[in-house]
Amino acid sequence: MKPSDSFCLLSTFARTRWGFRFADRDSLEAWQRRQIERFLSRQLPRAPFYAPYRGAGLAELPLVDKALMLVRFADLNTHGVTLEQATEVALAAETSRDFSHALRSPRRGVSLTVGLSSGTQGARGVFLASSRERALWAGVLLARTLDGPLLHDLVLGRSPLRVAFFLRADSKLYGTLASRRLDFRFFDLHNGVEPHLPALRGFAPDVLVAPASVLAWIAGNAGTMPPPRKVISVAEVLEPDDERRIAAAFGLPVHQLYQCTEGFLGYTCGHGSLHLNEEFVHVEPEWLDAARTRFQPVVTDFTRSAQLFVRHRLTDVLTVLPGECACGRPTRRLAGITGRMDDVLWLPHRDGRRLVALFPDIVRHAVVRQRQTHPDYRLCQRGHTFELAVEGGDMAAYRAIVGAVDETVLRLGMAPPAWRQVPMPVASAMAKRRRITCLLKPTTPDRSTEVATHD
Repeated sequence: MKPSDSFCLLSTFARTRWGFRFADRDSLEAWQRRQIERFLSRQLPRAPFYAPYRGAGLAELPLVDKALMLVRFADLNTHGVTLEQATEVALAAETSRDFSHALRSPRRGVSLTVGLSSGTQGARGVFLASSRERALWAGVLLARTLDGPLLHDLVLGRSPLRVAFFLRADSKLYGTLASRRLDFRFFDLHNGVEPHLPALRGFAPDVLVAPASVLAWIAGNAGTMPPPRKVISVAEVLEPDDERRIAAAFGLPVHQLYQCTEGFLGYTCGHGSLHLNEEFVHVEPEWLDAARTRFQPVVTDFTRSAQLFVRHRLTDVLTVLPGECACGRPTRRLAGITGRMDDVLWLPHRDGRRLVALFPDIVRHAVVRQRQTHPDYRLCQRGHTFELAVEGGDMAAYRAIVGAVDETVLRLGMAPPAWRQVPMPVASAMAKRRRITCLLKPTTPDRSTEVATHD
């Protein structure tokens, strides 16, 4: 790492950990407006896509989604990198499992990291990051995740702090975290979890980071491994039953990192609340219900310059946690990241004239309340039919889940679906787990929709 990048990492860590003290929400938003104005004046003109919008304010800029980002990829980054160039580097790394390679900027000759999303919703997202942005990300991540005892051992401990990181692809971004004081070990999920278990036991990590389903598997199979001091869920929805299983196995609360192609968007604070990372990203909520409990985020990252994410609409569904946090931060809190918009199920209202949204978090909590422990399951909607797969073909669990969902559906004023039991799909270690999905939305005569606002 260059000295300038090392300084960026350390200064970002210090500022994130001990700075950013806002008296209230209004102070945070006023500070954000100043950062965004500076960012738009300095960085926006460097991307060809925004040439027609010179001098425009944030609200005047167009919304961008993943499809548009891919079509206009070269115009939305400031290095002239084409989608083909970036994808070629990323796919070569995934094929070889060597993630140390970088892409040379055609315009400025600097080294760029290329990342590739898992593509659970079709086309895979691609992102670029400069060495400075990697250092900034590492500084923020360390500041958000290392509590007092872990930080003490990182700086003054007799041995390096050990971090085990399970993911479906490595990246130079993650390698930025490695140092003499931090033993960062990547466990590649390409070949599954089980082959890594002996090495994980021998490593005995202080911090264990993995997708929720992987953490749940490790929790049930770790055996004599010393428990980690911190457990962090990434990349997947943290299901309520998995959270209980992981917490019980390790005797620790499960923290979350909300990280995606669009940036580092959220983290769990020391008091257990999941906060949006609003000191680095601006989030416009697109509310999905009249009560303003759930929203799609429109994200502007005002710290990135290699690739611009400005008013980028995600398909995630976030649930608000009202009230102030004991940690004192005025950033918005989330009750959870409940899935994607294509995880939302749709059923006719009992009057038969409109569709009503049934959010996946409502289904999850209904299932958990009905049956405290149950086998793994998958629920997929195809039109007016819900297809349910239960691990092991457990008929008692199948009936319990059907009963729990039907009871909730009727209470919310919807017409219950038809049900079909199907075999449990074969899981791939490289695919994110998605328990609840809608493959085909049903139709009603007038095709109008409304949202179920209460659980």
